[in-house]
Amino acid sequence: MKTQSIFLTVLFTCISFFTIAQTKSPALKSEEIKVWGNCGMCKSTIEKAAKSGGAAFALWNEDTKILKVKYAASKTSNAKIQEKIAASGYDTKDLTASNDAYNNLHECCKYERKGNAENVKHDKACCNDKECKPGKECCTDKCAKDSKDCCAKTK
Repeated sequence: MKTQSIFLTVLFTCISFFTIAQTKSPALKSEEIKVWGNCGMCKSTIEKAAKSGGAAFALWNEDTKILKVKYAASKTSNAKIQEKIAASGYDTKDLTASNDAYNNLHECCKYERKGNAENVKHDKACCNDKECKPGKECCTDKCAKDSKDCCAKTK
């Protein structure tokens, strides 16, 4: 009886071992995502947000602003990961964080927003001809809408 129970235990263990060895884990998809940020605290927050979005691996490079992620495509997506990162206050290549989320960041983490360079370029072009164009974006909160001088600020 003892021999029979030992034999069955060994048999069950072997079958379990070989069955588990044959199951394939889902393949991880690797991607790189541009994420704006500044410091080590940003790195920690960005990586945690990516992992909460379903990434199995996340590594953000402070110098290149590139986040390397690996995730199971059957469980999450690049878009879901970027949504979590944006919700934590950081702009990504496809999503912009809300102003509320950005304003909640620590002072050292407040980076130059990805749209700022484009907005400044647009504002300068708007002021080049010194004419305010009512109804245009360049006039919104940037100049007196009724003024002839585009660069004259509203009071």
